[in-house]
Amino acid sequence: MTAAPQDAGRADARRNRRKVLAAASRAFDEHGLDVSLGAIARQAGVGAGTVYRHFPSKEILLEAVLAQQLDDLVETARQWAARTDPAAAFFGFLLDVVDTSHGRRHTCDALTTGTSWPRPSLAASARRFRQALDHMLRAAQRAGGVRTDVNTDDVAALTVGCATMRTAHRDRNGGARMVRLALECLRAPSAVTQGQVFRDTPGPFHTASQCEECGVWLELRPTGRPARYCGATCRQRAHRRRLGTAGRSDGGRVAGTRDVE
Repeated sequence: MTAAPQDAGRADARRNRRKVLAAASRAFDEHGLDVSLGAIARQAGVGAGTVYRHFPSKEILLEAVLAQQLDDLVETARQWAARTDPAAAFFGFLLDVVDTSHGRRHTCDALTTGTSWPRPSLAASARRFRQALDHMLRAAQRAGGVRTDVNTDDVAALTVGCATMRTAHRDRNGGARMVRLALECLRAPSAVTQGQVFRDTPGPFHTASQCEECGVWLELRPTGRPARYCGATCRQRAHRRRLGTAGRSDGGRVAGTRDVE
């Protein structure tokens, strides 16, 4: 059976709406809130009329973008809670919130400084986000991983501060390290004395690693194997060092090679 024309039309409308929201989110992040609806339409690959049909004004579009971003974070919280223990899920979620906020200065500023927020749709998404954060905090506290003298308002304020601090830090790795240091204050005393730190994959806690070449603390990855070096320069330097070591015999230096500083 083929879909009825009206069903196909609704599916197309939903698809176009998602495309416009995704394009608007990117445009606001990259160009600020002054970007025109026409530019957003071109980036989404739809006509200007399609944008105006779904979002009659830029303010309505901005509200929809902000609501979608909060709803995406609610889904992220659900995924964290489903795959690991409460304390690890809580801290992993906070790091994701900070990472997601990084680069969204324009939309975040609109949310925190605009006098017309929250509007109904955005208010509903904000409530869902707060409920998800509150649920994760309470679960982590019951599990003994987070101190009991903090509440959801405290965590929300600290997370906003961490996002601002990371954006302001000139060095990416340094900013990530400062965020982790700030979030460590939320750990219960027993968790701190046990040496538990942030982890990048489900499973036992592991010790945060440093670059094997220069010693800088590395930003833990959400997936994949832990990084060994802070970047391409240190990776190449270590590679040259290994080649030089392998080519030496009796303490001598292979011709044509240099000691690496």
